[in-house]
Amino acid sequence: MKILALDTSTEACSVALRMDDGVSERFELGRQHAELVLTMVHEVLAEAGLALNQLDAIAFGRGPGLFTGLRIGAGVVQGLAFGANLPVVPVSSLAALAQGQDADRVLAAFDARMQQVYWGAYVRNKEGMMALTGDEAVLAPQAVPLPAGKDWIGAGSGWDQYSMDLLKRLDGYVTTWREKRYPLARDVAHLGIAGFREGRTVIAEQALPVYIRDEIAVKQKRF
Repeated sequence: MKILALDTSTEACSVALRMDDGVSERFELGRQHAELVLTMVHEVLAEAGLALNQLDAIAFGRGPGLFTGLRIGAGVVQGLAFGANLPVVPVSSLAALAQGQDADRVLAAFDARMQQVYWGAYVRNKEGMMALTGDEAVLAPQAVPLPAGKDWIGAGSGWDQYSMDLLKRLDGYVTTWREKRYPLARDVAHLGIAGFREGRTVIAEQALPVYIRDEIAVKQKRF
């Protein structure tokens, strides 16, 4: 299978082309996603000698994460998928972060600003894929839900920013946390292939970002 993947949900801009014989990828830190992402796409396709319409699908990190980055990523994927008539596989950016860790139980957290984190607890299943336990949420580090069991590891910019608060809250549950870890497009591709095979694809127009914070605000206004 040939799948293009990208993630622009954090400070990292990551693009990967996954094929049966390997992965071609690009990674840059910074806030120049709009300037970088299409160039990276063209580079990995050229490296493989493939045109966009020769791919099977496109996967993208749908969020949660930085609002601007998510809008850029979704817009790029919509344009590419529409032009090449390709299906799209939305992938949780928190799940992609967890997938990339050499661990079976990961508490993934992005810095959500405003003294909050985007949060998700993931357990690796028998197929080697990270599966969400509970819900993804945005909340204060002091209020993250306590996970079931022990021996979890933490990863993501939320841990970089709020490690003291998180370790205090999760004392006895977390064995360690890993600095400066970001979701990588190669892991978006890995999860995207599974999603494609399970039929979890959308058309280009439905490749939309998931902000979580906006969704919670809307729900609160209804009550």
